Amino acid sequence: MRAVTCRRLLALLCLFGYVGVLHGYSQSDASAATVPPAASTSPTASTAAQAKPQEVHPATPTYADDPKFQEALAKAKEPRITADERLGRWKNANKIAKGQCVECLQQMIKLQIALAQWKDVVNTCTQLDEIAATPKEKFYAESERGTALMHSNNDEPKPEQVKEAEASMRSALEITPGSTKVIYLEGRALAMMGRDDEAKAMFQKYLDLVKTSDSYRTRVEHFMENPRLAALRMAPAFTLTTNDGSQMSLDDMGGKVVLLDFWATWCGPCRESLPEMQKIVAKFADQPLVVLSISIDNNEAAWKRFIANNKMTWPQYLDANGALSRAYGASSIPRYFTIDTDGALESMKIGAGSNVEGEVKKLLKRALEAEKKKAKESERATVGG
Repeated sequence: MRAVTCRRLLALLCLFGYVGVLHGYSQSDASAATVPPAASTSPTASTAAQAKPQEVHPATPTYADDPKFQEALAKAKEPRITADERLGRWKNANKIAKGQCVECLQQMIKLQIALAQWKDVVNTCTQLDEIAATPKEKFYAESERGTALMHSNNDEPKPEQVKEAEASMRSALEITPGSTKVIYLEGRALAMMGRDDEAKAMFQKYLDLVKTSDSYRTRVEHFMENPRLAALRMAPAFTLTTNDGSQMSLDDMGGKVVLLDFWATWCGPCRESLPEMQKIVAKFADQPLVVLSISIDNNEAAWKRFIANNKMTWPQYLDANGALSRAYGASSIPRYFTIDTDGALESMKIGAGSNVEGEVKKLLKRALEAEKKKAKESERATVGG
């Protein structure tokens, strides 16, 4: 009798244990499949809180616990290494993660942008887009892919690249409609595709969102008047304060040719090129030309002494944080950019003896001819009226 009772008790315990296992499985399974309740029309806070969908946090990827990946990640984050070396280390970490590391891909994109490796940016953004688990990751992949495509072919993308860029930026704006950077680029892409009315609508949206002090506002106002300008290879806009306290804005220099001279006091070839800069300033003093020298020095006192000692009387700017140099991709000096009267980037020259004067002369001739043509048209209109 006792043996039977024990057997019954054991059977009951096993049954309860089995049911418990089933109960535990059903709870976890149900929890994983729970769907947030439909939104209620009730305005109460408690109901609204119940109706709000829960944010989904992706599970920690299995590769994150791999000692090889952790070691590669630590190496990628080490300080004081070159951008090229850091990029290689992030690539290695992502390779160990079998291409599934979101952080690796994001860091690779940032470094590839800094190195102007636009084709690689497009490919890396596509990889990130495929594994993006959140809207934020998706937006980053789409917006940076669109930006990189617009930089293709030396900032003169082919029609198919513009089409791809427009599609990427449209997808990004579906996620974050108020991104002014993407709105601006979307407007330019539409203008390049000849969709002027849509481009104007996008530029108006940009103007509605930005402050009056925005460095691109004047440019976008010009695009509103003539969307064809947006299809040109435009020089990066800037507003800055020169060494004598004057404020300069690129988009306020309409009608003038602009020469940007990136240099530094410690740069031998820059010193060698200084006489040419002085000659250009003197020779075209009465022409519609603005020469702006941009120093990447980190010693302001030495910079000011050099300017004074060498009688550099034209506008001077110290790019202390390197923002303007990065915007123009001036990774080596001396580097010269010529910009036409519409703000379009015409040429880029590197090193001493680059015949910068020849580029300036060509643009000034074009500017003067355009001015004469405009004057004649105005005269004919007056006579006709």
